[in-house]
Amino acid sequence: MSRALPVYERFHAWQGEGAHMGKSAFFIRLHGCPVHCPWCDSAGTWHPDHVPDSIDRIEPENLAEEAIQSGAEIVVITGGEPAIHPLYELVHELRIRSMPIHLETCGAFTVQGEMDWITLSPKWNKLPIEETFLLADEFKVIVETPEDLTKWTEALPMKERRVPVWLHPEWSKAEDKQVLGAINQWIKDHGFPYRAGYQLHKLYKVDEADGRSRPTASLSQLKRSDNLEE
Repeated sequence: MSRALPVYERFHAWQGEGAHMGKSAFFIRLHGCPVHCPWCDSAGTWHPDHVPDSIDRIEPENLAEEAIQSGAEIVVITGGEPAIHPLYELVHELRIRSMPIHLETCGAFTVQGEMDWITLSPKWNKLPIEETFLLADEFKVIVETPEDLTKWTEALPMKERRVPVWLHPEWSKAEDKQVLGAINQWIKDHGFPYRAGYQLHKLYKVDEADGRSRPTASLSQLKRSDNLEE
């Protein structure tokens, strides 16, 4: 019997980040996250002040059928933290429909299902485990301060993996001259595997164009980080 998944939202947009930027994508954002980043831009998936009154529980077959009917080029499973959920059935349903499956994860949990692409965005509150770290096809590092560049380089051997390491300004710092300047200089000084990243979909507001998406609940923008659970 299928195991329904808690779905915060699902919608058709395009990938706004990383190596697959610009591709038509069907996003499945799952509810729940134990990591609790203070700048989280999907706080509605876990934060008690922003979680919606009701969460849809949808069978994997129905999610996969909705994805294929959208006509999207890829499916992106995200969250919250999607890897806390059993994804095998969803992956199976997507795979028999020949849809490329992408996962966005912090890397701190075992990936349950065979993915075509894994974007690992490490978080200080819960660092990646080795098995997921070694599966990553790209890394996305969130940069809150210029010092983060050196801290992350020292904390994780991402460069040794020889896959792109995208450096993203945390969205509330997207126009911060110090953060952007530090990323600019880091790229010029170090080159590959480092790449300058950005959340291009937010400029286009493409997610909101699909009525199934929920309004963004960003802790950094709403200045609610003082209510975080440790």
